[in-house]
Amino acid sequence: MQVAVIDYGSGNLHSVLQSLKTAVAGAGLPHNCFLTHDAAAVAAADYIVLPGVGAYADCAKGLAEVDGMMAVLQEMVIEKARPFLGICVGMQLMAERGMEDGATTGLGWIKGDVDKLTPKQPSDQPLKIPHMGWNGLILHQPHPVFDGVNNGDAVYFVHSYHLTSGDDDQLLAAADYGGPVVAAIGLQNMVGMQFHPEKSQEIGQRLLKNWLNWKP
Repeated sequence: MQVAVIDYGSGNLHSVLQSLKTAVAGAGLPHNCFLTHDAAAVAAADYIVLPGVGAYADCAKGLAEVDGMMAVLQEMVIEKARPFLGICVGMQLMAERGMEDGATTGLGWIKGDVDKLTPKQPSDQPLKIPHMGWNGLILHQPHPVFDGVNNGDAVYFVHSYHLTSGDDDQLLAAADYGGPVVAAIGLQNMVGMQFHPEKSQEIGQRLLKNWLNWKP
């Protein structure tokens, strides 16, 4: 099985790749994980990962500038239903629009916009933006990728924008940060994680192993 991690100039690529390789070794899988900016290599992959760190518009622009990548993603993920994982901004790009510094069109695979976090500020403990650090998951519905993960299990977040106005049917998990924050979404062959599984230690490894074993 070939696992393509898309390189489009966004950060955090090597830590995602290394974490996937660790998950593959830990699960005893025959998968080969690799970084690529070649659309043909993504077209030949069995599993596709889209990481992302930074501003939505910058990430969307970087992805669009990789020759042939948008068309291949549409074909492989939507038409041919290859298992897909979006991480942080990679998850956000699955949405219809990002609203940072005006509207930027996303991939449009899931409903919703990505807008600024506006947590309700307790008077005694104001919440900072970005939402950064460990936070417990609130599971909303079962999913094979979340097998063995429990309510309250902590994962690592770093973000200032979040998915809003989406469809409750696609919500897998949330977190509480001055109000509900979408932590993970799932639709058909696609899973998105707002948090960083590659920074989430044991729980992150469990999620990645589950995803690599997943056959939607």
